[in-house]
Amino acid sequence: MSEETRLYTIGQLARRTELSVRTIRFWSDIGLIPPAGRSAGGYRLYDAEAVTRADLVRTLRDLGVGLEAVREILLRQASVAEVAQAHVRALDAEIRTLRLRRAVLSTVAKRGGTTEETLLMHKLALLSVRERRQIIDDFVDRVTAGAGLDADAAVIAQWMRELPDDPAPEQVDAWIELAELVGDEDFQRKIRQMVAGGAAGGRPESAYDVRALAVRFAGRALADGIVPGSPEGKAVLDRIVPPDLPAPARAGLRQWLEPLADARVERYWQLLDAVNGREPSPPAVPPVEWVVDALRVHG
Repeated sequence: MSEETRLYTIGQLARRTELSVRTIRFWSDIGLIPPAGRSAGGYRLYDAEAVTRADLVRTLRDLGVGLEAVREILLRQASVAEVAQAHVRALDAEIRTLRLRRAVLSTVAKRGGTTEETLLMHKLALLSVRERRQIIDDFVDRVTAGAGLDADAAVIAQWMRELPDDPAPEQVDAWIELAELVGDEDFQRKIRQMVAGGAAGGRPESAYDVRALAVRFAGRALADGIVPGSPEGKAVLDRIVPPDLPAPARAGLRQWLEPLADARVERYWQLLDAVNGREPSPPAVPPVEWVVDALRVHG
């Protein structure tokens, strides 16, 4: 009898494939390894194709592929390559989740039973790392959907998704607070407005410089009591925004700056700095608000 025509009992198939009888029976019951026939006593018999199928199912299961996906492959509803690609994406997400979990647990270990550790564990008990990760992913996807991100915005979106491999305790704290902040729908709309403004050209290339100049010059104007709509305010504004900037560009700049005058947006930038281990930017809410008011009057 050739190998191609030989039939195996379930025990023989188990020895041939080094799988347990119980596993083969289960896979057979759910249709992954159908028997080729029955013996005179009614026992299942398997052919050479069953050996091949059993080896393939075991390989896919060892790689973590779910039984439903294995079934689709065997029924030719999906190719191995398609399932492998989907599984790669799932593994990438799992790896990111495990890295975050490791970072948080490492921070707890460093704190060694302090009050900060107790508070951190309480927050984590309310929402798992995976769920926090999903909140941030959903937030980034929601506020960037359909927007052709420029390089700056794309980098910022990536900043939110990751923690360093060995973060400091304050980085973990910032990431947890960030996940809480981005769950607010009104806040999401404000960030979406900023992203959409930049993608549509509403943010000039100098917008980030304007923010820094606002902190410097408008901050001083606030300290000196200079009103945005006054002639002195116009002189200060001219040091922040080029006087020859066309009116449409000035309007776009004002629209882009308006969300920056929100305290929650300010906190958002501070948390991004903290998560990525950068020195926090100087507070910008009052100065940016001053510039927005000045642009409304002198725009």
